[in-house]
Formats: sequence, structure tokens, C-alpha cells
Amino acid sequence: MIRVLLADDHAIVREGLRALLAREADMQVVAEAGDGREALRLARETRPDVAAMDLSMPLLNGLEAARQMASWEAGPRSILLTMHAEERYVLEALRAGARGYVLKKQAAADLIRAIREVAGGSVYLSPGVSAVVADAIRSPAPLPEERLTPREREVLQLVAEGKTTKEISSILGVSVKTADTHRTSLMQKLDIHDIAGLTRYAIRQGLIQP
Repeated sequence: MIRVLLADDHAIVREGLRALLAREADMQVVAEAGDGREALRLARETRPDVAAMDLSMPLLNGLEAARQMASWEAGPRSILLTMHAEERYVLEALRAGARGYVLKKQAAADLIRAIREVAGGSVYLSPGVSAVVADAIRSPAPLPEERLTPREREVLQLVAEGKTTKEISSILGVSVKTADTHRTSLMQKLDIHDIAGLTRYAIRQGLIQP
């Protein structure tokens, strides 16, 4: 039995995916999450084999959640569900440790196969992005260097979502001073010194939806 965690901030999407998986005799949905932080917590509690997560989720996006899960010993293999077929999103997801990349417009057809492939140790890419990866391999361009630390990326998303420094410190479980230090550091690295600019940057990076 393949144990699956579903994470999407839209309840109706989760319901649809749960109904889809319920028809499969070899799959069981063991937990559902509405944001990336809840997904991490439930993944630790329920120990699923596969975590199928929306790329864009509040508090912590699917990419960062996948990155953290990939660092765990015997953590779940992650599949990202997204609308983005562009090369930079796909390659960044693979670099973050995601084992599957499924386009939402193909999710109904692809997700079942993706879960089985990923649970079995393979990597699964929707047909719509396989050509993108093949082109990237044939004509490799250097991936942009990641300027921000994982913690700074988390803070960037929360700032772009309108969270105050005090709220960020509470969400991350750090002091207000530490949260402010991360915020100052990411602004300096990006040379962006206002909330509107950080929000635009986060949208371009796919960390939040416009």
C-alpha cells in the first residue's frame, strides 16, 4: 500500500485528488494539508511514502517543503503539482529534491502514474515538461546561483504574504531579532529594500501567486 500525503491550499482540489486516489486499491491518503508547514508537520507524524504538493502554497511553498523533506532520513518522496512548465521551475524543483513534477492540467491522468513511479524509486515528469528537461540537457545553461539561504527564502515568502516581523518570528519559532536579521539580510542580498519589490520578486520566483 502506497501511503500518500496531499497538500494544497484549495480544499476542493484536495477533495478531487483524494477521490481520484480512493479508486486505486494500492493507495491510501494518510493526511491532507492546506499549507507547506502543515505538510511538513503531518509528514513527520504520518510518515507517508509520497507527498503530492502544490508548488504554490501559503506559509511555505511546495518547493521549500520538498527541499526540507529531501533532507530527512527516510523522508517521503515528493511530487510537485503546478501550472508552470517553464524550464527554470522544473530544474529548480529537481535540484530541490522533488522526485515528480506534474502539470495541473494533466494531473488527473498523470498523478496516479507519478505516485507509483516515484514510490518505486523513479523520477516522473509530465509529458509536457519532459521535452523542457531534454532541451536543457542538450543545451545546458548554468542554473542561477541561489543567493538566499533556505531560511531567507522562507522569510521572503512570509514577508511577501504580508506577515509582520513578529508574526514571522512566531511562525518560524525564532526570536523577533533573528527574524529581523534574516529579513535585513535577504533585502541586502537582493538589493530590494521595500515590501512591494520583495513581493514582485517572490511572484517572479514562483514562491507566491500574484
